[in-house]
Amino acid sequence: MHELIRDITLCILFAWMLGLLAHFSRQPLILAYLIAGFCIGPFGAGWVHSQESIGVISELGLIFMLFMIGLEIDLKKIVRAGKVILFAAGGQLVGGCLLGVLFFAGIGLPLGGGHFDAVYLCVACALSSTVIIVKVLYEKRELDTLPGRITLGVLVLQDIFAILFLAVQPSLANLQASVILLSIGRVAVLVAAALLVSRYVLPRLFHQIARRPELILLGALAWCFLVAETAERLSLSREMGALIAGVSLSTFPYALDVTAKVTTLRDFFITLFFVALGMTIPIPGLSVIGLALMIAAFTVVSRLVTTFAPLYLMKQGLRASLLPALNLAQISEFSLVVIQTGVADHHIAAQTANAASFAFVVLAVLSTFAMSRSDEITRWAIGPLKRIGLRDLDHGNGHAEEGQEDGHGEARRIVILGFFRAASALLAEIERQTPVLLEQITVVDFNPNVYQTLLSRGLHVIYGDISNVDTLLHAGIGKSEMIILSVPDSLLKGATNEKLVRHVRALNPSALIVATADLLADVGALYEAGASYVTVTRLSDAHELFTVIEAAQAGLLADKRAELDQRLGERREVLP
Repeated sequence: MHELIRDITLCILFAWMLGLLAHFSRQPLILAYLIAGFCIGPFGAGWVHSQESIGVISELGLIFMLFMIGLEIDLKKIVRAGKVILFAAGGQLVGGCLLGVLFFAGIGLPLGGGHFDAVYLCVACALSSTVIIVKVLYEKRELDTLPGRITLGVLVLQDIFAILFLAVQPSLANLQASVILLSIGRVAVLVAAALLVSRYVLPRLFHQIARRPELILLGALAWCFLVAETAERLSLSREMGALIAGVSLSTFPYALDVTAKVTTLRDFFITLFFVALGMTIPIPGLSVIGLALMIAAFTVVSRLVTTFAPLYLMKQGLRASLLPALNLAQISEFSLVVIQTGVADHHIAAQTANAASFAFVVLAVLSTFAMSRSDEITRWAIGPLKRIGLRDLDHGNGHAEEGQEDGHGEARRIVILGFFRAASALLAEIERQTPVLLEQITVVDFNPNVYQTLLSRGLHVIYGDISNVDTLLHAGIGKSEMIILSVPDSLLKGATNEKLVRHVRALNPSALIVATADLLADVGALYEAGASYVTVTRLSDAHELFTVIEAAQAGLLADKRAELDQRLGERREVLP
């Protein structure tokens, strides 16, 4: 016991020190935890050498990590997922696994006979890192963009796929239909029981203790370990049970409260899991490094092929097809969980597991770098893709008028450059007050959903990247009378409002240019760049809030709300 406490102390101390280095060098924290484990483990300094300690630390961390992954799986979002996300995820998972089996079996890894290295690697390489992707997309403010939503939707369905594999995994050595059905049946019984209890019993209990935070935390942990131990008794695994416990609570009224209270404890045990994983990684030989590089290369290539192809075939355009493929091009922390379950069951060789861990580290670093520059990479790649014959949405859409180039023609009198919520609200307001004005408006944007929706409504839309001067030139905005830039700098990719104003002013010296400023300090710079008028959205927001305060003080808030509800009911916005 004393040795276990000492070992945990070393794990936390070194994870914190190397975590600080990772933070300041802008590297993934998981990478720091793995290195910390290697440094203090039996293959490093040897300060932690007890296999029992390593096993206990790893299992506890794994249980908590899967419990939290389950909590974050929103079943309602999966049900509501659009066909684009479903087809993209299906194509990526099925295609990735098929290519993986062919590739890994082709390089000589075993596929059966009690050894399933190729199977585990193909599943591991089909999963992407939720931790890395969400962190980078959040920092880039891209979670709510179309590529961001597609990426997150695919991640959720990858988690479901991993759950199904973990259900079948114990039966790989005896892969018969009856055994598989029995395993899936056990999982179904456990899931059904967990969902019923979390739906009808737990809400009443948690409602009684809602004001006692320590009891909510304790109740969540008790549920996690109860389901985990039940799964162990059903010949599944504690890890599988922890995942089911989390999923069952994700639909539960207090899920957000539980997540908030368990998060700190989760971070502690997840840190221990990755440190313990790092302890199991020996100094790599050339064969391990070679296999790790092959795994990393296969993951990137297969992800680009299996994610890009379904999205492109569903007419999402080159950009919206490439970005999710770049976002997903790494190995998941969940993949390490899958690999470790295989090691525990002697399904996969230790050398193969070590190579997968090294591949995870390599891709964690490279994909963070690539995702932070994904817009530049995408712009660079679109040209060559067009030259080899792939068509983007700006190529002949069937709505061309006589004399128009590329199916969209030149811009009209009023041009909206970039289309997000402000532009969506503007079009709805024009449609409500002066619908005839819509015939004089052109929208330029590269969101395929916006493009198709506007076309279906009969509006004039040009598919293109507004940060590219060639797009502005070919769109013919040099002849337009008014150009509106309604997307704030925080959401623009590859440009700023000031840069766009300068480009537009150079192409059209006489147009009225309306730009948007995020900060009051930006207003002067935009006027110097050539803007005719600058909007500051916080001013209109402040005015609206002030009228709400006035209505509340006059006892008319209900009337104001009814008026707003009526206005909202009359709008047909492209982006709700």
